[in-house]
Formats: sequence, structure tokens, C-alpha cells
Amino acid sequence: MARATTAGVVAALVLALAPTTAPSAAVVAQAPPPTKHQVGADRYRNPLLPVVRGGGRVESCADPSVLRGRGKHRDRWYMLCTTDPLNDRETSRPGSPPFHPIPMLVSKDLVRWRYVGDALPRLPSWAERDAGLWAPDLAYSRATKRYYLTFTVTNTRRSVSGVGGCDGDSAIGVATSRTPTGPWRISPEPVVAPRQNGPGCDFFWTFDPDLLGESVGRRTVLYYGSYYGGVFGQRVALTRKGIRTTGAAQQITTGQEEAPLVEPQRSGVMTLGRTLAERRALQQAVAIPNRYEGSHVVRRKGWYYYFGSATNCCNGPLTGYSVFAGRSRSPLGPFVDREGNSLRAARVGGTPVLSMNGNRWVGLGHNSVFQDRRGQWWTAYHAVDRDDPWFKGERGFTKRPVLLDPVTWRGGWPSVRAGRWASDTVMPAPAAQPRERSRYRADPVEPHRLGAELPAFGDAFDGSALSDAWSWVREPDDPATHEVSGGRFRLDVQTADLHADSESLASVLTRPAPRRDFVVETQVALEVPPEGCCQNFAQAGLVLYAGPQRYAKLVHVSIFETRQTEWAKAVPRGLTRYGNTVVGAPGDETWLRVVKQSRRGRVLLTAYTSQDGVRWVRGGTWRHDRLAGDRLRIGLVSMGAEDPMDAPAFFDHVRVWALAR
Repeated sequence: MARATTAGVVAALVLALAPTTAPSAAVVAQAPPPTKHQVGADRYRNPLLPVVRGGGRVESCADPSVLRGRGKHRDRWYMLCTTDPLNDRETSRPGSPPFHPIPMLVSKDLVRWRYVGDALPRLPSWAERDAGLWAPDLAYSRATKRYYLTFTVTNTRRSVSGVGGCDGDSAIGVATSRTPTGPWRISPEPVVAPRQNGPGCDFFWTFDPDLLGESVGRRTVLYYGSYYGGVFGQRVALTRKGIRTTGAAQQITTGQEEAPLVEPQRSGVMTLGRTLAERRALQQAVAIPNRYEGSHVVRRKGWYYYFGSATNCCNGPLTGYSVFAGRSRSPLGPFVDREGNSLRAARVGGTPVLSMNGNRWVGLGHNSVFQDRRGQWWTAYHAVDRDDPWFKGERGFTKRPVLLDPVTWRGGWPSVRAGRWASDTVMPAPAAQPRERSRYRADPVEPHRLGAELPAFGDAFDGSALSDAWSWVREPDDPATHEVSGGRFRLDVQTADLHADSESLASVLTRPAPRRDFVVETQVALEVPPEGCCQNFAQAGLVLYAGPQRYAKLVHVSIFETRQTEWAKAVPRGLTRYGNTVVGAPGDETWLRVVKQSRRGRVLLTAYTSQDGVRWVRGGTWRHDRLAGDRLRIGLVSMGAEDPMDAPAFFDHVRVWALAR
């Protein structure tokens, strides 16, 4: 993504204000020796873990931006990260940890990296002293012979925003340099100023800048924005001193017009606490009020491809952050997904590019896409290690190491590792230098195949009553809120939820699940308007249920101006207990499938969605070992509304198949 939930609070930094920065540390050409993660120049293994001079590794590099140098720097690659501590060593020491304002990394082979200093040790003159610097993007202009570093400033002075005492009046800044590691000269004013939506401190999220193209002329497009307000494309002109906008901004994705709420039951975020980690977790959290941030756009074969990240970036082991794509013949859209859904539509489009695959990596997003010297496409992105999700000494502060993987194209659409997504084994390295070869060969992910249908576990809802195989977890008080009629089961949306912290717990209609691997499907029509705000958070769909806070759900859900399909996981204990991602766009009728597999004691759950029951979108795979055994049940829910509403959900069927091997 380009960066919207990335660094948050930088209160630990007390920086002098100045329009220019001090020179950065010198770049060391000698590559560090390989480690068990970086196994050599021709092979690598995630995460990358760049070397820090004097000892240690860069264990967190969120929102990575990658660029090959030009001119005398053409044999090196450069990576910038969002402001954060570098590693556990820095967070486990007494006192507040250091926050490095945009760390810079250098490599000759794209595998072995070295930390060479911080790009912006001094804040812009127009930033407040507690401002954070997020989501850097690095580009080069062959016309001006300069490098351009664009970045988010989270808190600006009253002279810029027009309102004092705010902490959310974000803006996009730019700095220029003749070299890719500085020194950087910061523009005396923002490229994109804070955008006020209402009186007082109500500002849209002006986050995650991305300049179109790695090597550009004097004109290009700047993308920016996030969940609150949507994503925009702005034509810009590049000068030797900075960037200026030309013309009006064009909206790229839909965006809400009401400030999002931090809701622990939906985002897995803690309430406000006393520690730095707790404060950061709250301020970084995104509660799924909209769809995209972390924008990145590339051009390939006459198409412009938009990459955007969705859901919560920083939810520890339950982070469901994922990358989706749309494409357009114009850099300003409209961008549509593989099924033809617009990214500006209320039923939000987006073709999955990268999501969880069941290994240790979750929370995969805010990516940078580029080609190696032989034309193979790659992506650098941050992720969360499910087994090591927090910074040491700051539990609740999500650590996001940088990963690298190849991008494949099939039928004009991108996917990381041909649908296999994040790697956790030894991989062939990119061709980082002209005489090298790209040794990666695509091995497409195997599709899940339906075996024999298991009619004893399904229901066509014929007749006028539920069969005896169904039973309720918390039967609705009013029998008029549900019925079987006309070959469908109706269940009205409840003002209740399944999360343990909800004021009212929702009803779940359940029946036993097969003990073997299986595929379960339902077809649901959620009767909310196809667009408009706000039937929050009315939802209906499938649940695999093993008890309170032991479930996974795949639902069509209404979120502010958007309609999405949410794929979520809940666990009974832990700092975070609920995590979610999203899949394909819903329709008037939405088909939902969940594939349940058991592998060596692990339970893997993969989501699929469809708008017609024929073309399916494959989503992420949650690992949920608590859904093993004979307690597992197939369930239907219709719930989540914030206020009472007349919004029934109609289920056409529940079908179950064995999973073919």
C-alpha cells in the first residue's frame, strides 16, 4: 500500500524544524555477508532483514518503496521505509524507543541490504513537532536529474491547515536530492495541503503518496489518500525544487464522508492505554470503514494497474491486510477489477494480488512493484510474522518486516507467485544487475476442487420449516424475524454481533459440519440498498462456528458508502481477538464459499466469493486450529446493524462437498 496505517505517533522524537536536512550517512558499497535469511546473491529467504552498521538488523520496514538508482548509482537499489524503530533491540531498552524518520536501505543484489541512515532527521518547517513521517515514495526525474521523495506528514501547523490544536491535519510533502540517499531538501510547503471535511479538526486522511513511474520526465501523476476520503490522482509538474500540482484532482476509489470510528469488536484494537504501544495501536488502527490505502500504480502493456491495500495494517497475529488491483487505460481511471467492478463503485471492486496463504505471514501489504534488470516483475511489501508479531518490550506495537516476492501476470492480471502469495522457503533471487538472469519460474497455485456432494450436511430450504438438523445458538426472541418460504430462508438483520464485547450477542443458525475436509457454500441476498450510507455494519453470510470467539465468518457487509465481503477470524484469548480481510465484490445475490482443510494438525480456511455462482474470486487463507474436531458447526448469521433496521437476508441454499484430493 502506499501508507496509511503505518507509523502513527512519533512523540518520542524531539526534532528541530528546518527546511533542509543534514547529510545522510555514507553509502557502503560492500555487501554484507549472507545469513540464514539472505542465503546468497542468487537465492534468498524472507524476511530480508537488512544489516545495521555496528550490529543488528532492520526487523521492521513498513511501507517499503524500492527504486533502482540512475547514472552513477545505476548498479544499486534503494529502499525507503516508514518511520519506526528498526528492531527489538531499540524497543527493549529503558525509555522511549527511537523512531527513525524514513530509514534508507541500499543493496546491489536486491537480497542483501544495508541501512545507511535516515532520510529526514529534521521535520519540514510546516510540520508540528509531534508529526509523524509515513509512507515514503521514491522516484527519479530524467528531466531535472533529481530524486523525489514524497511522504506523509501527519500533523501540520495552523499556518498550513488553517486550524490549530489538531493532530489529524495530514498533508503530502516532498524533498529533492541529486542522489538517492540525500541530503534531502524539503519543500517549504506541502504538495497536497490538509483537506478539511468539516468544521474544526475534521480532516480527510491525506496519506500514502505515490508518483507514477520510476523514471519520469517533467510531468506525471501523484496518487494519495486513504479510507477516510478515498484515493485521488493529481497531475503534477516536477521542478528542481519540488513538485507543483496542475489541474484538479481525480477521485480513484470511493471514500467515506464520515470520520471512521475505532471499534474494538471489529478491528481488534485495544482501548486507550498508558504505554506507547497501546497509544500507537489505537492511532494506527483502521476499523474497515472503507477500502483502499497504500496506493501504487504501474504501467504495463498499455494498461495502468492500481495496487491498493485493504483493512487493518497493524493488528498483530490477526492482521488481515491484503493487496488488490484494478486496471485502466488512463492513469486517472476508472480502474476496474477482473470481473468488471469499479474501484469507485459502492460494491467495491478489487482483484486479490496478495493475501494470507496459511503460512506464518499475515498482514501483507503497502507494496512497491518494480522490474528487475531482465524484466521480471517483483514486489516488496511489509508483513507480520504470526509467531513474532510485536516489538520486544512493546507488546501491542506491530512489527512489520519487509518481504520480497515475484509478481506473475496471467490474462493481464497480476498475482504474487502465481497465486501462492508470500514465500517462506528459499527463492531464486532477482536479476539485480545487467548480466544476471531471472531464475524464477511460475508454479501456479493449485485450485481447490469439489469432490462428492454431501447432501446430509446441506439444505435447499424446501418446505415451510427448518429441518431438525438445524439448531440455534441464541434463538431469536421474535419468531417473526425468520422463516422458510418459497425455497429460501429469511433471517432479519439483528442489532447484535458475535464478538464477546458486544452489548447483544447475535443468533447463529447451525448444523454439524463434516469431520473430513470440505467445502461449504451459501447464496445470500442482503436487502440493503446497493449504494449510499449508512447501514453500518449490517451483514449476512456463512460462519464456521465452534463456540464463543471460536469462529470464522464470510459475509456480505455494508460499511459506510461501501458494500464488501468480509473474511474474518475470532479467537478467545490474546491481545487481539478479531482480525479481518476482504475478498471480491458482492452483488444483488452473493455466493460465499469456505474451504476447510486439515494439514498436520493445522486447520486452513480459504474464502471464495462470486457475484453469479460461476466466476469465483479466491481470497486469503486463515489458519484457525481452534476449528478442529467434532464441535465444528456450519452456521448462518444476519447481524451487525448499529441501529434497528428493516433489512432481511435471504439464503437460497447451503451446499456442502467433500474436498477433492
